[in-house]
Amino acid sequence: MDPDVSVLLHCERWQGLLESQVQVELSERFNRQKDPAVERHIDELWTERVSREPWLFNGAKFRLHSFCFAPPKHPPSTRSSHIPLLNCAEDRVGQTNSRSVLEDVLQQTHGKLFQDSSACCCTDISPDIHSRSGPLLTLRLGLTCYKDYLGTNWSSQVAELRRRGEAEFSDPLALLAQPLGVGAVLRTADGRVVLIRRSQKVAEAGGLLDIPGGHPEPKVVCERLGQAVCEENISVEMMQQKLEVVVSELFSSVCAEIRDEVNVPLSSLGEPVLMGVGLNHTSAGRPSAEFYVSCSLTSDEVRKLYWKGGPEAHESTDVVFLSRAELLQLDSSSPLWSDLCPSAKGAVILYQTVKPDGGTEKTTPQNGPT
Repeated sequence: MDPDVSVLLHCERWQGLLESQVQVELSERFNRQKDPAVERHIDELWTERVSREPWLFNGAKFRLHSFCFAPPKHPPSTRSSHIPLLNCAEDRVGQTNSRSVLEDVLQQTHGKLFQDSSACCCTDISPDIHSRSGPLLTLRLGLTCYKDYLGTNWSSQVAELRRRGEAEFSDPLALLAQPLGVGAVLRTADGRVVLIRRSQKVAEAGGLLDIPGGHPEPKVVCERLGQAVCEENISVEMMQQKLEVVVSELFSSVCAEIRDEVNVPLSSLGEPVLMGVGLNHTSAGRPSAEFYVSCSLTSDEVRKLYWKGGPEAHESTDVVFLSRAELLQLDSSSPLWSDLCPSAKGAVILYQTVKPDGGTEKTTPQNGPT
């Protein structure tokens, strides 16, 4: 559909997943592979970037390594630093190797949607989202940081890093940071979807329309677990005692981003529904978990709050509203499409696929965005 974005996984079968239906597996084995030459390259790029933009700071992020629908049949091996292909994918393709599932699916779906939900989930899962109480989706996470993201995913040498990852680790993504972002399709009480115009001063996609979004923060997880620690000292071990707090941060962080960027209070937001994960190919396939979040306020009320300004008001310059019908009709042939940043495109595609708000109501198209 668009070379800038593709869908890694979607939850169409259940019209999205709630927090109780997602779990994480957190391990250092899911971290980026280290290499002395690559680390020197990252340090050089970071030093040069900070000299130009001294306000930048490094921060820990979660790294998405792979995923599986339904709990794995067998616990992951602790004898190897390489993660075998997930069981649901093994059943589908009839083979086992050490390639990252992220890269396998990325190659299969680059530039287009999954055509069948069975392509990314096991076939023995009930389509009814309420039919089982346990988690339906496992996300395998490691740790990375913003510095590594700029030095790998945004490096001019990213093609070489991918080549080396394939040759040395049987995984083209092994040397890349791949931080997991979050974004929200925010829908108001009167059926409008909220987009914001990114400031020209932000690091990526300046001037383009985006959805509210950011990152789940490992530091927040540590703080919730009573561990005050600086970003550089955050480790996997600090968070392994209660992995449900990591899941909570994944879901709550998207609401925090809405609050900070759009100035909508948390009390006006519904429970986030995970639609899936999109990939931004302008940054080497960086993943972003995209959510649907309902809002009890009307678009006029949201607009007034936005212009009052929130903690991150400097990151955007305008707010735009689309009707649900307009969002469902958006594609690469639409004039507005080229005005969307990749993360927004991925969220739109997932919304059109998953239809987390039911997809049965009829909305009269408006005369363009407002």
